[in-house]
Amino acid sequence: MLVERIFKNKMIDQSSFIHPSSIVEKGAIIHANVYIGPFCFIGSQVCIGARTTLKSHVVVNGITNIGEDNKIYAFAILGEVNQDLKYNSEPTRVEIGDRNMIRENVTIHRGTRQGREVTKIGNDNLLMGNTHIAHDCIIGNHCIMANNATLGGHVSIDDYTVIGGMTAIHQFCIIGAYVMIGGCSGVAQDVPPCIVAHGNHAIPFGLNTRGLKKYGFANYELHAINTAYKIIYRNGNTIKKAKLELTKLAKHNPVITIFLDFLSRSKRGIIR
Repeated sequence: MLVERIFKNKMIDQSSFIHPSSIVEKGAIIHANVYIGPFCFIGSQVCIGARTTLKSHVVVNGITNIGEDNKIYAFAILGEVNQDLKYNSEPTRVEIGDRNMIRENVTIHRGTRQGREVTKIGNDNLLMGNTHIAHDCIIGNHCIMANNATLGGHVSIDDYTVIGGMTAIHQFCIIGAYVMIGGCSGVAQDVPPCIVAHGNHAIPFGLNTRGLKKYGFANYELHAINTAYKIIYRNGNTIKKAKLELTKLAKHNPVITIFLDFLSRSKRGIIR
């Protein structure tokens, strides 16, 4: 059987299951208790971590490293050639962490030499059906992208962020931690942490208070975050002046460092 021939390759742990209809190229590394269902294709430079499941019809190609305990559903395509016309077969890669759920028809493309050279997904994320993650994107941990959400190239999504369905995010944008972006939005500038944004083009609609409480922020931290929101959006400050006021606030409220870190990385300007 095909499975028996594959297991002669010492790079594949014999506790893994590979359906006979699937193709695993020589050189691929498959760790313990991986399940590869029907009609999958695994390229020669792929590494799949222990207990990861590929349901069926999944393509994993290029230099792609997938961590442990991931669930990848039918017709997902990971690590394929990106859609940047400057790409010229350079050895760029995709890195996916642990315990992610990657649903049907998700596409995650490899990085570019002109960018970070890697597209990177952290841990414990939910990528719903038909989401697209373009080249050189970085997604943190515990994020949710709802159906048909799309990231342009070089986008960064910080931890605990939710992107609504049918939402598109422009290239090079940064989305801060604990952000909630409503469905059918168009995001063309950076979105500061802890806020709710919606619309085309997206604008701020206050703090993501419900999400912050869900993730265990104390009342004194919520008060400090509310003050930070006012400094950025309500007091008529320039970004330069807002940074100075946030620095003072952060001396007694360490939670405010997430705003300072975000503003230090922001290059496109923030939504208003």
